[in-house]
Amino acid sequence: MTRAADRPEHLSTHSDTPTPRKGRFAALGSRNFRLFLLGQAVVATGLWVQRIAQDWLVLDLTGSATAVGVTTALQWAPMLVFGLVGGWIADRYPKRRVLQGTQTAAALLAAVLAVLTFTGHVTAWQIQLLAAGLGTIAAIEKPVRSAFAADLVGPGQIQSAVSLSYSVFNLGAFAGPALSGVLITAVGPGWAFALNAVSFAAPLVALAHINAAQLPYRHHPVAPTGAAPVPGGLRTVVRRSEIWRPMVLAAAFGMFTLNLAVTLATFARTVHAGPAGYAMLTSSLAVGSMVGALIAAGRTRSTVRGLTWIGCVLSGLYLVAAAMPTLWSLGCVLAAIGIISIQLFTAASASVQLAAGRALRGRVMGVYLLVETGSAAVGGPVLGVINEYLGPRIGLILTGAIPAALIVLLSVLLFVRRRIYGRDSAAQISEPQPIPPGSSHR
Repeated sequence: MTRAADRPEHLSTHSDTPTPRKGRFAALGSRNFRLFLLGQAVVATGLWVQRIAQDWLVLDLTGSATAVGVTTALQWAPMLVFGLVGGWIADRYPKRRVLQGTQTAAALLAAVLAVLTFTGHVTAWQIQLLAAGLGTIAAIEKPVRSAFAADLVGPGQIQSAVSLSYSVFNLGAFAGPALSGVLITAVGPGWAFALNAVSFAAPLVALAHINAAQLPYRHHPVAPTGAAPVPGGLRTVVRRSEIWRPMVLAAAFGMFTLNLAVTLATFARTVHAGPAGYAMLTSSLAVGSMVGALIAAGRTRSTVRGLTWIGCVLSGLYLVAAAMPTLWSLGCVLAAIGIISIQLFTAASASVQLAAGRALRGRVMGVYLLVETGSAAVGGPVLGVINEYLGPRIGLILTGAIPAALIVLLSVLLFVRRRIYGRDSAAQISEPQPIPPGSSHR
C-alpha cells in the first residue's frame, strides 16, 4: 500500500482555478505567483544591498578577510540547526502565515542594524550577532518559501517557478550590489541596512493579496500531530537516488560558490578597487546568474549525468577566473560562472522538489537546504582563511578544484554501483503525474 505522504499531489478542480499555462514562463500564468515573485524581487534586492554593505563594513572595521568569512558563515550556520525544523513547519503549518512572521522579524533585525550604524555604535560582533539572527530566520523561511512557491502553481510548472524565482533573486543580486556600492560611497552603509528593512514591506503586501481561491492545491497537507520533523525528510532522501544525488552536487559547489563574495571582497581590496570594484565583480556574477536562470526556465527535466557535466564546466571556469590579470577580465569570467552555476543550482533544486511530492516537499527541501547551506557554513570561514593567508587567486582555484575532486569521487562510486547493481545513474528526473480525484491507491 502506498503511504499518503508518498502519493502524488491532487490538483484542485475548483472553477476559480485558472487553466495551467504551458511554455518557458508557464508559472507566470498564475496571478498569485506573479504577486509572490514581485515581492521576492524587491526583498531580494534589499537583502543583497545589506549583504554587500555588511561584508564591506566588517572588512572596514576589522581589516580581516577571516572576520568576513565568519560573518558569512554565521548567516548559513543556523540552517544546520533549524533547517529540518523549517521543513517540518512548511508541511505542518499554513505557509503564508509563517512567511508573514519571518519577513516581519527579518525587517526588525535589519532596522536594528541600521540604527546601530547610524548612531556610530556598530561593532563587528554586533554585525555578526545580527547576521546569525537573520540566518536563523532564513533557516525557517527558506524551506517554507520554496514549498509555498511550488504550491502557487500546478504540476508541470514547478521547474518554471523555481527558475523564475532564481531569476528574480539574481535580479536582486545584480541591482543590489550596484545600489549598495552607491549607498556606501555616497551616504554610508547605514542607509543600505535601512533600505533592506523597508524592502520587506513588498513581500508582506504581496502575501496579503494572494487569492486562496485560485490556488491549484485546495487543501494544505498537514503532517500528523507530534510527528518528528527529521525522519520523514531524511528517509525520503536516503531511499531515493534522484533526490540525494542532486543534493551531493549542490553541497559540493555550495561550500565555496555560495561564499564567493568573501573572495571577491578580498580581491577588490587587494587591487585597491574599493567598494565600486567589489560591486562591479558581484554585479558581473549576478548578470550571468540572471541570464542562466532565464535559460533554465525553459528546462522541463534534468539528469544526474547532465548535472555532473555542468559541474565539470563550472570547476573549469573557476580555474580560468584565477588566471585573469585584471578586474575587468575577471568580471567577464564571473558572468560565465554565473550562467553555469545557476544552471546547476536551479536544476538540482527543481529536481529535488519534483521528486519529493507535495506532502513531503517542505521536509525534503529542509534537508536539501541543510546540505547546501551547511556546506556553505563550513566553507565560509575556510575560504576566509585561504583568502587572507594565500590570496584570492588561490581561493578561486580551490573553489573549482575541491568540487571537481568530489565529482570524480562521486562518478567513480556511481560507476561501481552501476556495474554491481545495473542501475542507470543518468535516469531522468521528472515530476510524478497528478492522479485524478477519485482514483484509488494500492
